[in-house]
Amino acid sequence: MRKSQQALNEKKEMKKQRFAIIAFFVTLVVSLLTSCYHEKDRHGASRQVYNATASDSVNRGAAKRCYSRNFNFVVKRDSLPLIKQQPEETLNGLLTDTMYVYKNDHLVVADIRVFTDDRSDSVWVEVARDQMTMGWVHESLLLASVVPDDPISQFISTFSDTHLLIFLVIISIIAISYLLRIMMKKRAQIVHFNDIGSIYPTLLAVLVATSATYYSSIQLFASATWQQFYFHPSLNPFAIPPVLGLFLSLVWAILILSLAAVDNIKNQLPLPQAVLYLCGLCAICAANYIVFSITTLYYVGYVLLAVYIVFAFKQYLKLVVTYKYVCGNCGRKLKEKGVCPYCGKENY
Repeated sequence: MRKSQQALNEKKEMKKQRFAIIAFFVTLVVSLLTSCYHEKDRHGASRQVYNATASDSVNRGAAKRCYSRNFNFVVKRDSLPLIKQQPEETLNGLLTDTMYVYKNDHLVVADIRVFTDDRSDSVWVEVARDQMTMGWVHESLLLASVVPDDPISQFISTFSDTHLLIFLVIISIIAISYLLRIMMKKRAQIVHFNDIGSIYPTLLAVLVATSATYYSSIQLFASATWQQFYFHPSLNPFAIPPVLGLFLSLVWAILILSLAAVDNIKNQLPLPQAVLYLCGLCAICAANYIVFSITTLYYVGYVLLAVYIVFAFKQYLKLVVTYKYVCGNCGRKLKEKGVCPYCGKENY
């Protein structure tokens, strides 16, 4: 009876641990990706091409602007007001009519005009949902209310929301503290402190810290490049500028290393211990991302990264010296000769 109850408790514990792993990996990948795609003819009327003549000021600003005529947006706010009449009528105080487009409506940019005498926002953009729904809006209001019609851009926009990011950080800190407390109580194996004899977890943790530092560096020194990527995204690191290509390469490397680490941990530890170890690894990676992405914005992250890399590999080299032997039966690494704690066979 006690054994069956104990087995039931172990199953419940394993389910909780698996859920924690999934949650941390999702949080980690989302965090790394949050931090510009052009016209696609797949939404019917909203994909029409409008041939309006551009002014010289618009042409000069096109190099700085990440979108142009025929660029496609999706409304992300509940509603967006559009003025039916020309912007000159609004600027001269004449009566104008207003129409609304609503959340998830697809819009295409029909025209862009600049009025230097408009102090609130000199750029006016004409957008159209269909032939009957067209109107003008200030560029600042438009960009705050829409997102580029691309799944990657929409993903970035969703997880760049300040309230959502604060919520994810708070949840991550609570979960990390809870997991580390459990692991310390059980004296479980954890990367950097009581690690297994594998380089992959250490490499993964260091790579996450490096990626977080690099991402924040892009925000500091190349924010315009990131904005361009937001409007025209790509998952191909060779199809974008080298600065962003390196960041995407780091993200792909993290995904590959994650798979390698999971496979290696699964082969070295029994399932319950492997699940707990993976939870700890995810907690370390999440903590690395939060710490290095924030501290780099204040230039402290660069020093911390150098110290962390030295610490991580120093700890791993200690483990290489510690795990001198390999079990002749199951192939798992051992600290000393004798009975293997994994398969029970004695090694001479």
